[in-house]
Amino acid sequence: MSENIVPVLDRSIVLVGLMGAGKSSVGRRLAKRLGLSFFDADHEIEAAAGCSIDEIFSRHGEEAFRTGERQVIARLLKGEPHILATGGGAFMDPETRAAIAENGISVWLKADLHILVERVLRRDNRPLLKQGDPEQILRNLMAERDPIYALANITVTTGVGPHEEVVEEIVKAVRQYTTANRKPGGKAGL
Repeated sequence: MSENIVPVLDRSIVLVGLMGAGKSSVGRRLAKRLGLSFFDADHEIEAAAGCSIDEIFSRHGEEAFRTGERQVIARLLKGEPHILATGGGAFMDPETRAAIAENGISVWLKADLHILVERVLRRDNRPLLKQGDPEQILRNLMAERDPIYALANITVTTGVGPHEEVVEEIVKAVRQYTTANRKPGGKAGL
């Protein structure tokens, strides 16, 4: 597919969803596909804090982490259009959700529980999963967060197929979304 959507984008594409949905890996590929910069909010938070997310959680707690996350995402959304992968809890924050709605196009990467469990168990860097059975924790998070993620502008289901297929689904969905929400005068708007 040679047609690109970058010329019509006046805002960033923000990937939201649970841990393991593929926000970072799909986001990198999407950025490359569209010729845009890629930012991973978790990495940007760690850089700003000078320590890992695990350390932020253990030293200062989840509330301090969420405050830093809110500030970092707001700063990133003020820049040129790019691809932004957010942490799993970012979209749950009403201020962050409002900033994304104002400055971005939100894309929920939705995945089935068994896929999320298989993916998150590959790494041991998920603070929320250290509090018990990862599958049950993810099941509870899905019940709590899916209704909020459903507020995203676009939903794309991810599965076991290649990330490139998800990237192309996102490109198609964003193209349709920006065409349907184009402001008079040309560029995409909400």
